[in-house]
Amino acid sequence: MAGINIPGVTDQYNTNETVEKLMKVERIPLTREQKQLETYKAEQDAWRDINIKLSSLRDSTKTLYSYDNPFNNKLVDSTQADAITAEATRSAPIQSFKVDVIQPASADRLLTDELSMDYRVAPGVYTFKVGEKQLTVNWKGGSLKDFSTAINKRGNGIINSMIIGASQGKRTLLIESLATGKENKLIFEGAAKAFAMETGMISPVTTSTLTFGKTTSEVSAVQKIASNEPKRMPELSITRTSISTEGVTVQPRGAYQVGIPAEVKSNTNNHISFTVKPSQLTDITIALNQRPEEPVIQAAGFGEFEGIVVHNFDSDTTLTKNTEPIEPVDPVQNKNIIYAVLNDGTEKPISTPAILIDEETKIDISVSEYPDLKSIAVRNYNTGYSFEVSSFSAYDAASQAGYTPNHAVSIADDAIIKYEGIKITRPSNKIDDVIPEITLNLHEKTEKTATISVKPDTDAAKDALLQFVGKYNQTVAKLNILTQNKSEIVEELDYYTDDEKEKAREQLGMFLTEQSLSSIKTNMSSIISGSYNFIDDAEITMLSQLGIATNAAGFGGGYQSSKLRGYLEIDEKKLDAALQDHLDDIKAIFGYDTDGDMIIDSGIAYKLDKQIGAYTQIGGILALKTSSLDSKIKNSESKIARLEDQLNEKEANYRNQFSSMQGTLNSLESQQNSISNFTKQQQNNR
Repeated sequence: MAGINIPGVTDQYNTNETVEKLMKVERIPLTREQKQLETYKAEQDAWRDINIKLSSLRDSTKTLYSYDNPFNNKLVDSTQADAITAEATRSAPIQSFKVDVIQPASADRLLTDELSMDYRVAPGVYTFKVGEKQLTVNWKGGSLKDFSTAINKRGNGIINSMIIGASQGKRTLLIESLATGKENKLIFEGAAKAFAMETGMISPVTTSTLTFGKTTSEVSAVQKIASNEPKRMPELSITRTSISTEGVTVQPRGAYQVGIPAEVKSNTNNHISFTVKPSQLTDITIALNQRPEEPVIQAAGFGEFEGIVVHNFDSDTTLTKNTEPIEPVDPVQNKNIIYAVLNDGTEKPISTPAILIDEETKIDISVSEYPDLKSIAVRNYNTGYSFEVSSFSAYDAASQAGYTPNHAVSIADDAIIKYEGIKITRPSNKIDDVIPEITLNLHEKTEKTATISVKPDTDAAKDALLQFVGKYNQTVAKLNILTQNKSEIVEELDYYTDDEKEKAREQLGMFLTEQSLSSIKTNMSSIISGSYNFIDDAEITMLSQLGIATNAAGFGGGYQSSKLRGYLEIDEKKLDAALQDHLDDIKAIFGYDTDGDMIIDSGIAYKLDKQIGAYTQIGGILALKTSSLDSKIKNSESKIARLEDQLNEKEANYRNQFSSMQGTLNSLESQQNSISNFTKQQQNNR
């Protein structure tokens, strides 16, 4: 029995190695399935990558023809940006207009006298009103700082307060309205009024209105101004005016002026108010254009006596007969009849655009608007209208509530602008109802007329096009990698990171025979290079005319194989010029309506969107590809699990069998040892 040897039964006979060799053969189906699973997952990852690229490209194309396309973006420029800016909607027309900011809208901002550091605000019910809004603070008494904090906590967008350091050991309280406009004055009631009086924020006044311009002594003739009026047009004259208790009636071609009292001019818070009522008359040019009739002289007659008739000689006149043609005088309608006369003699028209239409026009002039105001002139250039002008009333806009502020930082007043020479007032510094699609933002008074220009945002359009080209090229690069097996495709992608290049090498040629990917690349190239004649006289109908093309020899340089792979290239100078001169054409080639139903149905971006949508949409080509791989991956994983269970069972069987054999071997070895020992003993006994 000596020398009995059963290979693989025990470790000394490489049992484990034998089992591993047996199992290696058994694992071949499992290894094959595991490699297949890795292939499925790699393919699924590649389909997801191309889905991401195509979806990103589709999003970019949508922005080029949707309602939010960048070609409709507008930029607004102001020559007086520190005083006035503007915002334009996408529908705003390209335009330029002029605006003067006479004064921005302001709010009441009132200060107290300087108060001691330990000043205490008495308890009470403090009521503040701004326009139709009201704030009530039930104050239990306390420091000025705590009072200010209480106002701010309950301000609710109505008022705000602030403690301001004054001289050494002193401070003041600022209370401000948060709404602009003269109708939004800050009103104090109850304890608030008592506090404002006590702290010197306001002082009581007797509201008085000064009336002038209603007596003969206050009315004077206007200065003569050179004009190009017809020779036979009557001059403007004070003789064509009449004064009554109602005011001054100004007949056609009548004019007068009223001087501004010194006490009115001295207070910049003063406003001058009056009304103008038009009446339509028979136009005076009708009479002016009629030729004077020659005198009618009756026949000289005759005398008769006893059959003898004696005829008189016809009478004659020394008046010269008018044979010269009359130069016709045209009727005049002029909306500018009110003028501010300044100290230097110049006159500024006060805009009254509806004065010939409205039954009565109320005119309100701020003295602060005309710091050099001398008088107000009425010039009725009209030939078919008379006007009844009321007496003038001057009032202090800051004291309309029965008190006047002592330390006003600003007084509530409306914004006043002149748009193309027309005076307009608004309570807010954000004005969006004067110019369609434009919002004006007033900041300060303009030193000179501001020119507001609305221009297309070519930078936004260029950025969108550059982004589109980038997304397009990234998509083409991914398609090239998956459908071609050329290493240079990866190496020439300079914008790829090392990790991205490594992954690209793994995916190279993965879908070499996949027709759907080759098809979409061909279709995209066809759409990009197509011509889009949206109108007969369009100057831009192709993408290449913008400086964007796939032509290998397109933009300088010799032959390069990379230029044949379908990537778009950009001639930036050509693109800039096209954006500057043909923005509407560029917008149209990306998306336009061919049948007049107001729905875009053609164009580069539209067609790309539809083409890519067939791949990326729910239930599309890419979804079917990944869904199919999902099923294959699940089946493969299930198969792998079964094979692993079978292999584990088979390996256990192998080890059980070899374990049994090892037991038998151990028994044989034991018997062999016993026989060997017995034999040795017998030999020794001989």
